[in-house]
Amino acid sequence: MAFTGMNSRYQNHRIPLPSRPECAFLHCRGILRPARILSYWEAEIYRIVGTLGVRMKQTSRITLACTLLVVLAWAQAPSKFRPGFNLFSKEQDVQVGQESATQVRKQMTMLKDPFLNQYVSSIGKRLANAQEAKDSGFPFTFEVVADPSINAFALPGGPMFINSGLLKAVDNEAQLAGVMGHEMSHVILRHGTNQASKSQMIQLPAVLGSKMAGGSMMGQLAQLGIGLGANSVLLKFSRGAESQADLLGSHLMAESGYDPIQMAKFFQKLEADGGARGPQFFSDHPNPGNRQAAIQQESAKMPHQSYTYQTGQFQRMKQVAAAVKEPPPKRPAQQQQQQPQR
Repeated sequence: MAFTGMNSRYQNHRIPLPSRPECAFLHCRGILRPARILSYWEAEIYRIVGTLGVRMKQTSRITLACTLLVVLAWAQAPSKFRPGFNLFSKEQDVQVGQESATQVRKQMTMLKDPFLNQYVSSIGKRLANAQEAKDSGFPFTFEVVADPSINAFALPGGPMFINSGLLKAVDNEAQLAGVMGHEMSHVILRHGTNQASKSQMIQLPAVLGSKMAGGSMMGQLAQLGIGLGANSVLLKFSRGAESQADLLGSHLMAESGYDPIQMAKFFQKLEADGGARGPQFFSDHPNPGNRQAAIQQESAKMPHQSYTYQTGQFQRMKQVAAAVKEPPPKRPAQQQQQQPQR
């Protein structure tokens, strides 16, 4: 087919591009198989490439169109434990996570209790010693937040925050390890920056490219609507991402000596306690459905073993956590005021 840009001044610069639904230039080399790509996004790719300046070489525009089609096909491809499409490097994941963590510490009240921080860190380090976590290469860290809501979250690159309300809610150590393993899996699978990449596929490469030499990403990402901190798009996950984090988290638990079924039991408890809408955790982590059955099926595939590991400090943790006096949770409007200026 011949493609003409939207602007009439490009009408004399017609480019022969491959016919839909695949990019023949790549298909003939075995890189891209025929696949039905959403027609809306395909049309957008052709439109965007067509509006580029006439000085760009014809072959460059063809290559760009094909590359974007490959990216789109990759973004649609299902995966289990394989990270999805991502425009960020792992180093940029770490940088974004560290800058986001700085914002979180400003937005939220950090609990300075040395025992509680040591306790969650000991569980986190054990999970981080599982093979999948080690292979990721991310420097995981663990901090407790003085917040009564039942929640935890992990930022790209490894910083994890655990609410004191979660410590009070878990019935055993394996349930806490399950939530932490679930959050760690979001980091390993790079769900946060995957989400940001999909939402800003066109504009983001220029921003990331301009930051290769260092410097803060905060201002540039904020201009694209990617705020840093506790309310960022980096922490808004799809049900598919939640399912992946459940399954990988169950593997991290099993390798660390914790019963994976306890993760499912705790999520089931949250649903029962929270009613139809669920507690704070489910506002950021949508329930993928059939959670317990999926985790049970996954654990059945694992080598049989006894899940007996415990730190031996769970009961003391419950006593210390019960005595924590949390400030009231900050209202969303207050949190928004503390987001980076755009």
